[in-house]
Amino acid sequence: MTIPRQTLPSNARRVVIKVGSGVISSRKTGLLAERFALITEQVAELVADGREVVIVSSGAVAAGVAVLGLREITGIPVRQACAAAGQSRLIWKYEKHFQARNLRVAQVLLTQDDVANRRRFLNARNTMGTLLSLGIVPIVNENDSVVVEEIKFGDNDTLSALVATVVAADLLVILSDVEGLFTADPRKHPEATRLDVVPEITAEIRAMAGGAGSHEGTGGMVTKLAAAERLAEIGIPTLLLNGTRPGTIRAAFAGEDVGTLFLARSNRKARKKQWLSHVARVEGTIHVDAGAAEALRGGKKSLLASGITRVDGRFEMGAGVVLAGPDGKEIARGLSNYSAPDIERIRGQHSSKIESILGHRAYDEVVHRDNLSVTE
Repeated sequence: MTIPRQTLPSNARRVVIKVGSGVISSRKTGLLAERFALITEQVAELVADGREVVIVSSGAVAAGVAVLGLREITGIPVRQACAAAGQSRLIWKYEKHFQARNLRVAQVLLTQDDVANRRRFLNARNTMGTLLSLGIVPIVNENDSVVVEEIKFGDNDTLSALVATVVAADLLVILSDVEGLFTADPRKHPEATRLDVVPEITAEIRAMAGGAGSHEGTGGMVTKLAAAERLAEIGIPTLLLNGTRPGTIRAAFAGEDVGTLFLARSNRKARKKQWLSHVARVEGTIHVDAGAAEALRGGKKSLLASGITRVDGRFEMGAGVVLAGPDGKEIARGLSNYSAPDIERIRGQHSSKIESILGHRAYDEVVHRDNLSVTE
């Protein structure tokens, strides 16, 4: 049975709320106290109603720009310096406003490495789960002061989707400075209408998205759609709201028609499969023949050495890998039981020959079906 749009937010017990830079900060004046008051008041109501809330907040860089008196951000080192100067002020704002509502907060800084590694992923899940069980509101941000380009999430919309995956959220709420997704840019097309519900993100829906975000932030409607699409596949809906409007979170959880709700697929993937598909860092590609590709698509077969035709990349045992078909297109992702050099030696061979070739045989499978998730 399809759950009505109005009841989805009210049924969500564990919620991730992403707060955009444009909601809580200004390029000229930095962090906006009145916006923090609006958001924390509504979050406190959600918690009082028995919900668990994780906040993924932008704003550290914007706060740092104001503190350092800069007019523009030029390059990664300056951005890192702004984040370092602004992060403490960002968390202090949340702490101050939540304290007034008898709620405690905890700062959680993440990098892509923290969730790409399975052990760190579980550590992050356990930490935030413990904080939530203690009635504490985790405030999550990317560790911009030390992160470098190759390990960046890219934007906090992507980070919020990954955090929703880490904590197994029931709903992601993205607070932006727009009313939702419109059929066209309402600033340029007054006749544009807001979409109440998006059952599926299609090419037509993507065409409605705009470009980049603000000066301080890195997200735009494109990254919000990407986050919603990522979560839809694993069974988590996304709600886009105008966080600058007073009471919009309260209205959404009361079932009112605000924002745009991106529906999720009905079935959730197992948690490990979620991590493999959307979080695990890929270190190489294993190419397979047509027979192996067909077997992998069913999601119930392991990858054996006999079906492997080529290996790209240098990786060790346990690395995240893409499994690609004869056409080079991705079929699945998984964890490799063998290093790239060992796979190169045993590819095309029957499993019974692995020991004679390598001098050992830890596994019959190169990628076991339990460590594999079909992404095609």
